[in-house]
Amino acid sequence: MNESSPRRPHCAGCLRPQSACVCAWITPVAHEVEVLILQHPLEVDHPKGSARLLHLSLPRSRMLTGEVFADEYLLAAPFEAPGAVADAPRHNLLLYPDSPQDQALGVPAPPALPAGWLREPSRLRLIVLDGTWRKSRKMLYISPPLQHLPRLSLQGLPPSRYGIRKAHRPGQLSTLEATCAALMQLEGDAGKFEPLLTAFDSFVAQQLGYLPSRPGQ
Repeated sequence: MNESSPRRPHCAGCLRPQSACVCAWITPVAHEVEVLILQHPLEVDHPKGSARLLHLSLPRSRMLTGEVFADEYLLAAPFEAPGAVADAPRHNLLLYPDSPQDQALGVPAPPALPAGWLREPSRLRLIVLDGTWRKSRKMLYISPPLQHLPRLSLQGLPPSRYGIRKAHRPGQLSTLEATCAALMQLEGDAGKFEPLLTAFDSFVAQQLGYLPSRPGQ
């Protein structure tokens, strides 16, 4: 009879494995735009993942785990978080590039982003897919409600600081970096997110310290 391996102890604060705890880097930010993070199941216990740190640092955020998000109400449901207003409808906006390759797979072209939405950041809800490029693309492909959302294209992106995971395409950022860049763009305030990005740098440095040294280093 085979016995299953014991589950690694998890931190009660960030819910990640204790060896990958991010509590030391949590940096609360006062932001206007709500953030809904849809996390692929394979990212939940990934020690190098940035989404949990992002979620714990954004009071007006929510994180859901899954691969298929077919319930439109789930995407629009009010948050149970500080600052959430149940009677205020949100404009859902997907943080995802508009790629012709997706349309070749049968994903419809997204609707145009109404210009008026950008004048009221406090009424926006940014939906973020947390997963590898391949996994996030599949999440979009099998979740029709996500396909019908206007998308936000990031502009003027800085180089990624995410030196612990390999980027498979030019300009790819971690979930935390991409979301901060989107919030800076939507709220017109880069300064408020710099402390979180600085904390992210420390998290990355900690993870790099766990990697074995290469010969000659």
